[in-house]
Amino acid sequence: MAADPTESSVAFVAVPFPAQGHLNQLMHLSLLVASRGLLSVHYAAPAAHVRQARSRVHGWDPKALASITFHDLDVPAYESPPPDPTAPSPFPNHLIPMWEAFTTAASAPLAALLRTLSATHRRVVVVYDIMNSFAAVEAARLGNGEAYGLQCVAISYNVGYMDAAHRLLRDHALRFVPIDVSMSREFMEYMYRTTAEVRDDGGRGVASAAGLVMNTCRALEGEFIDAIADHPSSTGQKLFAVGPLNPVLDASARTRVPGETRHECMDWLDAQPPASVLYVSFGTTSSFRAEQVAEMAAALKGSKQRFIWVLCDADRADIFMESGESRHDKLMSEFTKETQGTGLVITGWAPQLEILAHGATAAFMSHCGWNSTLESLSHGKPVLAWPMHSDQPWDAELLCKYLKVGFLVRPWEKHGEVVPADAIQEVIEEAMLSENGMAVRHRAKVLGEAVRASVAEGGSSSKDLDDFVAYITR
Repeated sequence: MAADPTESSVAFVAVPFPAQGHLNQLMHLSLLVASRGLLSVHYAAPAAHVRQARSRVHGWDPKALASITFHDLDVPAYESPPPDPTAPSPFPNHLIPMWEAFTTAASAPLAALLRTLSATHRRVVVVYDIMNSFAAVEAARLGNGEAYGLQCVAISYNVGYMDAAHRLLRDHALRFVPIDVSMSREFMEYMYRTTAEVRDDGGRGVASAAGLVMNTCRALEGEFIDAIADHPSSTGQKLFAVGPLNPVLDASARTRVPGETRHECMDWLDAQPPASVLYVSFGTTSSFRAEQVAEMAAALKGSKQRFIWVLCDADRADIFMESGESRHDKLMSEFTKETQGTGLVITGWAPQLEILAHGATAAFMSHCGWNSTLESLSHGKPVLAWPMHSDQPWDAELLCKYLKVGFLVRPWEKHGEVVPADAIQEVIEEAMLSENGMAVRHRAKVLGEAVRASVAEGGSSSKDLDDFVAYITR
């Protein structure tokens, strides 16, 4: 006999889009919600991506994963080609076959999971990456289901998307790069097909969303949150700004994440002077041409600044597939010798949160993905902005012009060009050595304190998360 769905339990079901930054945000949100102890928390994704999310979650005690029930969504096999650093667009088109397989096949197993949970819970709350409209459609089919979108990019991006001439953009000289320009033609075609399928299903996906959960805080985007709340599209929707979702680690130089083995780079950082190291990493969806890698190496060497450089290509669709020898091995062998004692090159996974929290780290050269942006700012570190694609050009605008905690290394419009070493070196030296660099680093430190206050008990994001949990368990 089925359990009575009128019992007090509420199921929280996270449905991430299968790309690292998206998997990561819904994992953090799931862990935060589970820590409140009021819901049964579920995370539903293809098996490879459940494994990816679990293996790369960082900043939490690994025991916390036991608070989540993981579900494998059965999807067909897909191609997993390597990224092409020489492609005309920096967008990771090599992931599109995987995304096609996911959006075509994931709705049926998700629907089956939701029906099972619906029979044993008073309410089923689906929190879905807004790329996954089909999840909202499936939630709408339940008599006791409701859906909330998770905004995985800056909420200010939505303001620019809805109105590129909005007052906030004009007042701060912010320029919005249209979505069809910053992403590839192939991806735009994929997105059109995906939204067309939802429209053909009655368009209930967007209409049924009860609200929006935002990975941001008022200290960073308060004016933009208010602009979204006032927009007609938000009428009748609940809005919760609960970010940053990433854990905020203690800035102590010897911070350890409970239960995790310390990465060897942390011992190297311990030996460096305070605020002396530049951290360089370009995320999981970007690859550099060989020529650009050589120019970056020359810039880091020429600047004579301490650095940690994470040098690896974009993820394959299946990150566990053997990738073989790195194409950078030959160059890096010589470079590592030349910079021994000054720098460290990491060609695999790096503990980014711990590096950014460390007192020896001064600044972060980044692709400006929203995850990396939030992780840097929540630890009070400025960003040397090098946007690659998607929302990243907007994040660079926000960092450099609105928050004034960024240095632009390369404008997005020049993504087809190789940036010479001297231009990169000039920005590194400005950030690390100049009076302006010191002022920007101080602003980032102050902003970091405000961001951390947002997620601390009594802060705006902490209150919004409490309000969200209270609302969905009402």
